[in-house]
Amino acid sequence: MLTLDFHPTGRHFLQIPGPSPVPDRILRAMSLPTIDHRGPEFALLGKRVLAGMQRIFQTKHPVVIYPASGTGAWEAALANTLSPGDAVLMYETGHFASLWNRMATRLGLQTEFLGLPGVEGWRRGVQADLIEKRLREDSQHRIKAVCVVHNETSTGATSDIKAVRKAIDAAKHPALLMVDSISGLASAEYRHDEWGVDVCVSGSQKGLMLPPGISFNALSPKALEVSKNAKLPKSFWAWDEMVEMNKTGYFPYTPNTNLLYGLAEACDMLLEEQQGGLDTVFARHQRWAEGVRAAVRAWGLEIQCADPSVYSPVLTGVVMPDGVDADKVRQLIYERFDLSLGTGLGKVKGRMFRIGHLGDCNDLTLVAALGGCEMGLKLSGVKLAGSGVQAAMDHFASHASAVPLKKAA
Repeated sequence: MLTLDFHPTGRHFLQIPGPSPVPDRILRAMSLPTIDHRGPEFALLGKRVLAGMQRIFQTKHPVVIYPASGTGAWEAALANTLSPGDAVLMYETGHFASLWNRMATRLGLQTEFLGLPGVEGWRRGVQADLIEKRLREDSQHRIKAVCVVHNETSTGATSDIKAVRKAIDAAKHPALLMVDSISGLASAEYRHDEWGVDVCVSGSQKGLMLPPGISFNALSPKALEVSKNAKLPKSFWAWDEMVEMNKTGYFPYTPNTNLLYGLAEACDMLLEEQQGGLDTVFARHQRWAEGVRAAVRAWGLEIQCADPSVYSPVLTGVVMPDGVDADKVRQLIYERFDLSLGTGLGKVKGRMFRIGHLGDCNDLTLVAALGGCEMGLKLSGVKLAGSGVQAAMDHFASHASAVPLKKAA
């Protein structure tokens, strides 16, 4: 019989690429008493989180906050900007790009799924030149939006969003640029205004270190203007009421009050980050990722992302040798060492597992997680070339944190 009171000694190691562990500081903030979401205290909270998220997205324009998952924010991005039958160019980089494409089809949009053939497309980021070529062919400007994933959570590959914007501009095409940064935001570098993104989609449970339940749309003036004539049905997702009421710190319907307390705390933590702000956050994740990849290479195993220039700072996909079921390896690691790893999804299910290295982590967290992986791989009969744990320890010891956690006495 399933039990929900499973409490082994010590802390569970949650090393999936989201939901990520929630820091105690955020848990304490969420435990504050619930307040009236129409009262004066809430307006202060609302303005605080809206301003904080503008800084996280690095935008001066509106950020809409929904009491929903990232999937809801996907729908909001499409429903507010498009009309039934509109053509949308979507780029396949992995499982989540595929799911967004499926949603667009179900909403009555005419999608074109561009990308490299077969599994190869799931090992790389967006090829901006393919987008430019396709847009140049669209002389009638039927394509209304280009949708890409910033950090593909299923594969561990990022995409160069600046290059995609340059491709759209080079083709002299008016299509909107929509970006999914659900797993990228607050972990991988993202600059909404500077990169010319029209709509960015994100969620609370990854780099923001919150439980699931909040999602976001960061908007551009162009997206807001286009939304005035979009004909896809929307009510709950509508930007117009949200943006208008947000000016006073309120929402048109009941928001996630206590999660917003946590969001305010998360923004403070990320923007402070030892006074280095987001640049320190990005450097921290890059350093962790390099240490984990050093471990995978020492094991003699293959990294799912085949292009080192777009390795994700959020997660690393570890490919199993032929004949080894990655899900069975994951199950053994979970049962023996109370360590959760991400499963392979879609085209790579059973071929790889994913190690998350985002959010509320540190060097010792990752060394322990890699220790669980290494023991589990050996118990599963996988022949390893060397110790990944030692390789990671060597990397962390020889590459100091961007900002020391504590000053020496």
